[in-house]
Amino acid sequence: MNYDFDRCIDRTGTNSVKWERYEGRDVLPFWLADMEFACAPAIMEAMEARMKHAVFGYTTPSKGLYDAILTYLREEKGIPAEADWLVWLPGIVPALGAFCRAYTRTSDGVMFSTPVYPQFPANPVNSKMRPVNVPLLRDGMYYHFDWNGMRNAAHAARLMMLCNPHNPVGRVYSREELTQMVEFCERNDMLICSDEIHCDVVLEPGMKHTSILAIERARERSILLMSPSKTFNTPGLFFAFAAIPNKPLREAFKRVLRGSYEWVNIFGMEAARAAYADCGEWRAELTNYLRTNRDFMRSFITTHMPELKMGPCQATYVAWLDASELGVDNPSKFFESAGVGVSDGGDYGEKGMIRLNYACPKAMLEAGLRRMQAAVEERRAEREKALAKPCSVAM
Repeated sequence: MNYDFDRCIDRTGTNSVKWERYEGRDVLPFWLADMEFACAPAIMEAMEARMKHAVFGYTTPSKGLYDAILTYLREEKGIPAEADWLVWLPGIVPALGAFCRAYTRTSDGVMFSTPVYPQFPANPVNSKMRPVNVPLLRDGMYYHFDWNGMRNAAHAARLMMLCNPHNPVGRVYSREELTQMVEFCERNDMLICSDEIHCDVVLEPGMKHTSILAIERARERSILLMSPSKTFNTPGLFFAFAAIPNKPLREAFKRVLRGSYEWVNIFGMEAARAAYADCGEWRAELTNYLRTNRDFMRSFITTHMPELKMGPCQATYVAWLDASELGVDNPSKFFESAGVGVSDGGDYGEKGMIRLNYACPKAMLEAGLRRMQAAVEERRAEREKALAKPCSVAM
C-alpha cells in the first residue's frame, strides 16, 4: 500500500504547540519533534472503534496491548521480555524524573552526555540531584562517548541516562559501544536508564538499532523507556512504557509513580496496540520517505549553503546542523527572522548549532530550505562586501 506522505495538512487553528509558537507570523515551524504526517490508518481505525463505545473511564491495558508490545520486543529487539517487566507511563519525560527519584538520594549524581534533549539535564535538577555532564566528543560532525571523561567523573554519579538513538546528534550506538557502556556502569555500580523513543526511525541502510536490554548482562541494572509517539506521530496521546527486568528496580520505580503517573490515556493505549501490531508497512514507507528527505536536505545544503555542516542523521528525523560559520550570534534567531523556525543548539548544550525537523512533506521542507538559502546568501554577500571594502586610514 502507498501512503500519502506528500499531503500537506493545515494545522493552523488546532492548538498545535509547534505551529502556534509563530501564530500570526510567516514562519514555517521545524523546531518541535512531531511530524506533519497523518497517523497510520490502522491507528485511526482503532481509536474510532474505541470512541464508539462512548464510555471512557479508568482503563487497564488490554491483553492485545501486552501481546503487541511483547511480540515487538521479542521479535524486533531481541529482548526476552515478560509481561511483568512492563510499567505503563504517560510519557518519557515523567519517566526520566521517576528514574532520578527512584534510585538516588538528594544530591546524588546523574550522568549524561550533551548535546542532548533538554529534559536530560533538567530532570536531575528538578529532582534535587546533581547533574554530571560528560559531553560527547566530536570528530567533524560525528559524535561519540568520552570514555576518559566518564571514568574521571564516575565517582560523582550513581545513575547513567542514555539516549539511543541520540537526540539531537542522530547517532545509533553500536552493540560494541553499548557493551562498553554496560561494563563501565558495572565497574562503577551505576544504573542505566535508556531512552529509546526514536529507535524505530533508523535511516542508514543496513544499520540496526540495538536496545540496552538486548545485552543480557545489562538487564539487572537497566530500565528501558519506549513509546510509539515519535515513530507513529502520537505524542499528544501520552502513552509510553518502561521495561524493567530486575524486580526490585521495577518495584522501586513503580513506588515513585504511585499517586502521580499511575494511569495512561485510553486512546494512547489503543493507538499503541495498533501501532505495534498492525503498522509495520506504514512504518517502512515512513522510513523510506524520511530517508529521501534527509538525503535531499543534505544535497541541498552541500550545494547551496556550504556554510552549514550537517550531522550523520543515522536515525531520528531531526537534523543537527553546525551554523557557526555564518558568523551570527544566534543562528536560530537568524533563521527565524528569515521565516524558518528551528531549535537553538544552546538548549541542547552546544551553541552555534541548530536542530531542524524534516518529518514533513517534501514541499514544506524545500520551502523552508529555500528561505534559509536566501538568508545565507544575503549574509554571505554582506560579509564579502565588508571584506572587499577598502581600508581608509586618517592622515
